[in-house]
Amino acid sequence: MSSSFDLSDVDSFATGTEGPAGQRVFYLQAVAGHQVVTLRLEKQQVALLADYLARVVASSDFVAGEPTAMPAVVEPLIPEWTVGSMMVAIDEARARVIVIAEEMTIDDGDPDAAPTGSQARFSLTRDQVDAFVAGAQEIISAGRPTCPLCGRPMDIGGHFCPRLN
Repeated sequence: MSSSFDLSDVDSFATGTEGPAGQRVFYLQAVAGHQVVTLRLEKQQVALLADYLARVVASSDFVAGEPTAMPAVVEPLIPEWTVGSMMVAIDEARARVIVIAEEMTIDDGDPDAAPTGSQARFSLTRDQVDAFVAGAQEIISAGRPTCPLCGRPMDIGGHFCPRLN
């Protein structure tokens, strides 16, 4: 079983990638003091998390501070495990947004089996969430352009578009 993490005072929360567009590997990273937690995930998970976090803070009463940029990820990017699912909660008493990532596990088909994956819990300030959302949206948009006809990503040399068939 992999390690679990509970970082209640995160210094930075960021996403980053390795590799060329179309072959990028996405990472989620939180830093608290000297502890760096890096998790691997999919581009769609980053996009959905950023979108959901933007809606959460827009509907909350958390006071926004000065705009900041998302920090760069700390290298080398060595993931603890791969994210399977994520949840978001609000800690109103501390004015924090909690991001919970759960490790991807292989389902053995036993409905009575207890979950065996690890979990990472990150407690974020409103400013950290705002910076993450803006930074994640920038990284997502830096990928391959999408085809105006079918919406699929295009490689540098183009792609086979089913709508032209």
